[in-house]
Amino acid sequence: MSKGLDRSRRMFVASVGAAALTSAVPVKAMEAGRDDAEVVGKTLMTGNGEWTYEVVPGWGALPAGTKFGGTHGAIAQDNAGNVYVSTQSETGVLVYSPDGRLIKTIAQNFPEVHSMVHAEENEVEYFYTTVQKGTPKENWLFVKMKTDGTPVMKITAPAEAGFKAPNEWRITAAVPGTDGSIYIANGYGDSRIFQFDAKGKYLRSYSGKGSEPGSLNCSHGLTLDNRYGQPMLLVCDRENRRLCHFDLDGKYVDTVTQHLRRPCQISLHGDYAVVSELEGRVTVLDRDNVPVAFLGDNPDRKQWANYDLDPGSIAGATFSAAHGCFVDREANVYVSDWNHVGRVMKLRRRRG
Repeated sequence: MSKGLDRSRRMFVASVGAAALTSAVPVKAMEAGRDDAEVVGKTLMTGNGEWTYEVVPGWGALPAGTKFGGTHGAIAQDNAGNVYVSTQSETGVLVYSPDGRLIKTIAQNFPEVHSMVHAEENEVEYFYTTVQKGTPKENWLFVKMKTDGTPVMKITAPAEAGFKAPNEWRITAAVPGTDGSIYIANGYGDSRIFQFDAKGKYLRSYSGKGSEPGSLNCSHGLTLDNRYGQPMLLVCDRENRRLCHFDLDGKYVDTVTQHLRRPCQISLHGDYAVVSELEGRVTVLDRDNVPVAFLGDNPDRKQWANYDLDPGSIAGATFSAAHGCFVDREANVYVSDWNHVGRVMKLRRRRG
């Protein structure tokens, strides 16, 4: 990866983004006197340039009697194109067709799936997940599961890690490495990154809570970043408001971008990274990790990271607390807001 990125440009664009790039909001927001809205007919729009999106109305609507139960989780997709949305309840993980029709629910034994990454191994599909609440005897665990929700591996707090109390292991994200290793972020705990082998044997841990380069303060999201030849872990260092690279042996490489709004999760599309931010926005970064678009940018700071907010009060093309995010092969973006009753949105990329 090239060192010495143009940090001054990156910091400038990140700091002025909302003023420079507009996002569309519904008519009711326009009537409230906001001047940052654009409505094309009845289509709600957000983003800019080639990263312009329209909101898909009603995508992910649930049938009567089914509830999200909170969307403090993640979004992923299988090889068939079905979209998986995790919830914070016994509803488990919702499985949708690409057009937003609910097909089924899975993993009801693992409510509160916080992160979810798709992987294919020996022609079998899996999700690498972290679970905040599982069975009565199992909480804060890593679960590797099949796409029907069947668990094939679980990892709990390793004895070698030196934890003195159960609540020190509060994991937030997990990804598979290139050699089958499993990397787990203890984001709600001490912010260390843990590495296990393919069979779940503990190998090492590194980093930890702090603000200096190489330390993390809520290692909330993990992505295997293959954009630069050498695979690296791209970490959402949420409370330090930045993204960091570590190599797969645990060595800190670089802080690649700063001044984000509490980044939660990352989904890659070619040379671009789509980052959900808890303070009401999704940011698209280019290969130099410079912002090129802002999606759903919410001008109402009172709504940022507001878990108890009524979803009906959030403008239709904005986010209040973007938590889960996923970008599909066509660059459509799916986002789940951190919300007590649930809020999920699909943004369809406009062509031409």
